[in-house]
Amino acid sequence: MPVATSAFRSTLMTAITAIIAITAIALVSPGAPVIFAHRHEALRTQDSQLTTSSSSDRSLSFNGVVQDRILPQAAALLRELVKEKRKLTIDGMPVFNGSDKFLPGKIAIALVEYLVTLPKDDPRLPDLLKDFREVARLTVDDANDSWGAYYYMLAIDKLRGAGLIDKALDRLTFAKLRVRLDWRMFVDPETHELIADPNNYYVVALGIARLRHRMGWEDETGSDALYAKVAEHYRRYSGDFGFADETEGDGRFDRYSVLLAGELVNHFIETGGRVPDEALTWLRKSADVMLARLHADGAGFEYGRSLGPYSETAIIEVLTAAARTGLLTQNELALAYGYASRASQRYVDFWIRSATGSVNLWDDGRRTDAYRGKFRILGENLSLAHQFVYTNEAWNAMGFKDKRAMADFGAALDRLPAQTVTWFAKGRYDRLLITRRDAGHIIGLPLINGGAGQHMHHPYFPIPFSRGMLEGVPDGDAPALVPRFTLKDGAVLMPLAFIRDATVDVRGSTTILTYRQSEMDRMGGSVPVRDDRLALTTTYTLEPNRLTRQDVFVATEPLDVAGVRVEFAGFSTDPRTSGTTTVFGSGTVTSFHVSGLQTCQARSLDRDPAYESDTGPMTSLVVCSSGPATLNGPLTISWSISYR
Repeated sequence: MPVATSAFRSTLMTAITAIIAITAIALVSPGAPVIFAHRHEALRTQDSQLTTSSSSDRSLSFNGVVQDRILPQAAALLRELVKEKRKLTIDGMPVFNGSDKFLPGKIAIALVEYLVTLPKDDPRLPDLLKDFREVARLTVDDANDSWGAYYYMLAIDKLRGAGLIDKALDRLTFAKLRVRLDWRMFVDPETHELIADPNNYYVVALGIARLRHRMGWEDETGSDALYAKVAEHYRRYSGDFGFADETEGDGRFDRYSVLLAGELVNHFIETGGRVPDEALTWLRKSADVMLARLHADGAGFEYGRSLGPYSETAIIEVLTAAARTGLLTQNELALAYGYASRASQRYVDFWIRSATGSVNLWDDGRRTDAYRGKFRILGENLSLAHQFVYTNEAWNAMGFKDKRAMADFGAALDRLPAQTVTWFAKGRYDRLLITRRDAGHIIGLPLINGGAGQHMHHPYFPIPFSRGMLEGVPDGDAPALVPRFTLKDGAVLMPLAFIRDATVDVRGSTTILTYRQSEMDRMGGSVPVRDDRLALTTTYTLEPNRLTRQDVFVATEPLDVAGVRVEFAGFSTDPRTSGTTTVFGSGTVTSFHVSGLQTCQARSLDRDPAYESDTGPMTSLVVCSSGPATLNGPLTISWSISYR
C-alpha cells in the first residue's frame, strides 16, 4: 500500500477525531426507508414501558452507548490506521497480514458511515472526500471477498444516497470496484450454487446482488435467482419449521440458522424492497428463538461456532429486523430494545479490552474459532461496530432514540415461558432445540449436530449449554458430557450426529427428552462417518436445578473396547471427588455425578487452552473413565449436574 500524503493523514485524522464529539448522528443514507414504521406510532405516544432519558441517563440508552462509547472506540482504531497505514498493529497483531479477506470493505463502511453524516456545506467535506479517494485507491487491489464485498457495496450505496459518490471515488477505482464487488466471485453464475462456502453465504450474495441492482450495475435476474435459491433451501431442508440448515441437508442448525432470516430481511429493507411474505414467516420463527435467549446482563446465543460478541449482535439483528417489519408485540418491542441496550453495554464493558482499545476474542483465557483468529482484529472491531450502528439507527427511527430501557427488564424476562421447544427438521434424522429458563439460567439443549467440519467439535455436541455455567470450547474435541469409546482396533466412536425418533414429554416442571442412534459417529475426519457396531438410546431429564443424561449402549456383536471417557469442564472451583461424585466448593454447578464408569478424577484448571470458552477460561475439570472390556450386553452410562 503506497504511503498516504501527510496532508491526507492530517485531514482524515482530524475528521475521524470529530466522530468522538458527535452527539446526534444519522448513520444511514438520507431517505433510506424504514419499513412498516407506521405500525409503531402508538408506541411513540403510549410508551408506558419506556421513559425518555435525561442528560444524566442517556448513557443507559442504546443510542447513548453506541454514540458515546462504541463509535469513539472504532474511531480511535481508524485514527491509528490513518497514522500507521500498512504498519498498523493492534495488541501486537499486524493488521495488514494478508489473512483478513474482508478488511477493505469493513474499512470502507466504517469511514463512510461517518462521511455521510457531514452537512453538504461542511468546510471539511471537500478535503475529506479527496482523501477518501486516496484510501479507496490505495486499497482497491487488496483481497476483499464475500462479506468484504458486501460491506464495500453498502458503503458505495450510502455514498450514492448522499450524492457523494463522484467526489469520493475516482473513475478508475470506481471501475475496478464495479467489477470486483460481485457475488459471482463465490457463487456459480450458471447454477447459483455456492462454490466453497457454508449456506449462510447465499444471503451475503443476495445482499451484494440487491445493492448492485440498486446501483444500476445489473438487473434483478441475479438477486431473484439467489433469493429463489435461499427459499428453496429453507423449504427443502427445514420445511414448515422455517430455518436454514448450514449444510446441504446434513442437519446443522446453529446461530447462523437463526440469524439468517434477520440478515435476509435486512437486505430487502436496506435496498427499499418489499420483504417476501415467507421471509417474514421465517423471521418471526427466528425472533421466537432469540426472545427465548434474552439474558438480563446482555449475554447471548449459547451453542455453535462464531460466538463471542456475535452471539449478542445476532440477537439484536434478528429482533431489530422483526421490529422494523412490525412482527413484534409492544411487550416484545420493549424486551428487544431492553436487550439491545444491555448487550451494547456488555460489548464495551466486557468485550472491549481497555488496555488495547480493541475487542478481545483471543486473550485473557478467551478462545474463538480458528477462522476468526486474531489476524482479523481490526476487521472484527469494525464489523461489530457496524452491527451496533445500523441496528441503533433503526431503533432511533422507530422512536426509541435516547430512551432508557424498561426498568423491570429482569422481572419481565422472568415472565417469559419457562420452556420452549423449537423443531428445525424431521426426517431420517431429527433436529431440535429445547430452551429452558431455570434458577436464573437460560439452558439450551440442541440436537443439531450434522454435516462436515463441525460434528466433532464440542459446541455442536447434543448436550446442554448455558452462559456462565455450561459453555463450549471453540474447535474443541474433548468428550464433554458425551461418552467417547476407543476400540481396540483403534476406532474412536461418539454418539453425536445420527439422532432419530426424538420425543419431548413435559410433566409439570420436569421435561424428558428421548432419542435413539442406531449408528455412532466415527471420529477422525471432517465428515460424520456411521459405525453401526454400537447403538444407543438417550434420555435427558430436565428438572429444577438438575440435568440428567442416561445412555444405554448396545453392541450389535461382541465389541472389544480399549476404554471409555467422559469429561465435564466448568466454572465452579475447589472440586472434591469421592468415588464417581464430584462436589464443588463454590460456583454455579454444585455437583457432578457419574454412574457406569469405573473412576473419576477432578482437578483445577489454570488457563488451559483446551478448556477455554469464548467468554473465558474454565476453572475445573472432571474426567471419568473405564478400562478395557468386551461389550456383550447393554452398558448404561449416566451423569447428573446439580446447580444453583
